[in-house]
Amino acid sequence: MADLPCNDAMGVRTRQNAARTGQSRQPCGRDLPDNRRAELHAANAGENALFAVQEMRDTVDEEDDVMPKRDGQEQPTGPMKGDFIAPPEVEERDERADALPAQEEFWRPPVRFGAVPVEKEPLGWDRRKGFRKLFPQVMLPFQVVERVQFGHPELEPNRLFWGDNLHVMRQLPSESIDLIYIDPPFFSGRQYNVIFGDQNELRSFSDIWEGGMPGYLIWLNARLYEMKRLLKKTGSIYVHCDWHASHYIKVEMDKIFGNECFQNELVWHYETGGASRQRFSRKHDVIFWYTRSASSWVFNGDEIRVPRTEKAMQRAQNPTGARISASDTHKNPNDVLIIQQMNPMAKERIGYPTQKPEDLLSVIVKASSDRGDVVADFFCGGGTTPAVAQRLNRRWIACDQSRVAVAITADRLTRQVEGQLTGLHQVPDLTVEHWGVYEARRLAEAPPEQFRAFVLRAFGAVVEEHEEGIHGYKGALPVWVGEPDQKKAVTAADVQAFANAMRKTLRYKQDNLRDGILLAWAFRPDAQEAAERLRRLEQTDLNFIRLDMIRIDSPRFREHVSALSTQNADYENFLTFVQPPRVEVGHKRIAPRTYKFDVSETVVMNAGAKIINVQWDFDYGKRFSSTPGYSFVRGSKKEPALQAQYEFPTSGKKRLACKVQDDMGGEGLWAAEIEVK
Repeated sequence: MADLPCNDAMGVRTRQNAARTGQSRQPCGRDLPDNRRAELHAANAGENALFAVQEMRDTVDEEDDVMPKRDGQEQPTGPMKGDFIAPPEVEERDERADALPAQEEFWRPPVRFGAVPVEKEPLGWDRRKGFRKLFPQVMLPFQVVERVQFGHPELEPNRLFWGDNLHVMRQLPSESIDLIYIDPPFFSGRQYNVIFGDQNELRSFSDIWEGGMPGYLIWLNARLYEMKRLLKKTGSIYVHCDWHASHYIKVEMDKIFGNECFQNELVWHYETGGASRQRFSRKHDVIFWYTRSASSWVFNGDEIRVPRTEKAMQRAQNPTGARISASDTHKNPNDVLIIQQMNPMAKERIGYPTQKPEDLLSVIVKASSDRGDVVADFFCGGGTTPAVAQRLNRRWIACDQSRVAVAITADRLTRQVEGQLTGLHQVPDLTVEHWGVYEARRLAEAPPEQFRAFVLRAFGAVVEEHEEGIHGYKGALPVWVGEPDQKKAVTAADVQAFANAMRKTLRYKQDNLRDGILLAWAFRPDAQEAAERLRRLEQTDLNFIRLDMIRIDSPRFREHVSALSTQNADYENFLTFVQPPRVEVGHKRIAPRTYKFDVSETVVMNAGAKIINVQWDFDYGKRFSSTPGYSFVRGSKKEPALQAQYEFPTSGKKRLACKVQDDMGGEGLWAAEIEVK
């Protein structure tokens, strides 16, 4: 991982053992001798490094904000826009016997109670397959749809994922993250948890709620288990919940992480909102803090110390019986964090009801990570966790199932970084990566070799590099892949060429293998006729060929994935392709320097989809960064606002842009220059 600037105040790493005795200081990067720094760089570049990725490289298209290469500047590190990151090769194997903590004594009932059944394993766990029995593993490529650049391409970019977080996490390396904070959907009602309203989000919440409390816990447990795997040995996880399910979640986390790794039950107390007349007003949430190890973890008490009370300091002046020194004016906060919710005019407010204040996340990030550490949030919503991690100079990874949430997070981080950029502060780029639902337009723009590698990998086939005319194999069957361009359908000549290539293979000559597969966006009628002629030869000629013709955007292409669906996991919509909306913007002047903009004529290209969010940048430059207040705008009925009004600060030529997201994951960009009068 590239070296980040370090200052002494934020570079102190504290290890605190189970007895909470003492603190030790370890040097930050610039304090280390050259040979030790080299060792650390080598370790970070190993196969378990979070940001070390296998890439299928693409060229940068003309829409990219390409940073000019300065003299002596290194080539970009990490994936670029248009790349596909292949999933790791994973061997199917049973879960290890020690996958869960051994806690026999903790769960052993007293002998006098007799044979009392005690469930020692988390709900949903299978001793042989773990959570893969209820949620089978699916390995698909990541599609890098955007790399937002901030002028230091030599640094490994931070990563923002759109997709099912369980499957995203399964493709990340073990022991690669220092701190995880999650704010998963509370068990408080379907409608309360639906924030952005896109179809991915709705499907996920349907899965969560169908099984009642047990179904909710099984869904969450599978994800907590992967988070435990991702944590470094000294890592921490904070799980944010409320009174609906906190007591159930605590029991499950004891089973997954081990009761000895439980450190705190934090109470976040706030006083905003109304008051109840029937019961005590509910004015707190619960945050469970567990560590990966029971003996060593990061806790930076000095970073979060709070002033002692005036009474405590008065007692300290008493020379007899004082428990603290008169100079000890601060202490670690207790486990009740009194932090108010954001006020309606706060700059950080985006506009959705479950957004958490940055002050709360700042305490957690400062306490349990150091400068340069990796912080992750797999339910990132509007991006509060990565925003705080970015501000505190941590690396970060974020994920959400909602395409709108990912768009808002990318926009928020871009706007924040633009306010941070200085000549002394190096900020890594950020990538936006899709898993499971892919942008067909970007795929169609890929070079043929990269396109074929993606299609073969997604289809469950392997690339063939030595047999001319055959692109890959699925099992013993040869596979041919068409052109990236969706307008170039397969022809009869393509079919005949593939058949001839098959006849040259040893399998055809020695094993009488006569079957093959063609994958393409479309097939011309003459191609279908050519395939049928080859098949009819089976009755009269040994040179017959049986060709299966499968459209890439059809259910048959993804049936090997959808067939893995269980009662707990619906994979029908994995490995699907979406088109961007064709954004149409109308505008008119309604007052001096004041204009009204309208996107209601936008054409949504995905069947059955509708516009779910509109973002506006009224000062569009190198990169899209929405104007404050125009990232997530809703009407009186919570519907997306298709019109926007804006008063420009000055007249003259202005460049502006608009992004539109539909509820199936398509996103389109419009940009233009207008004369403001």
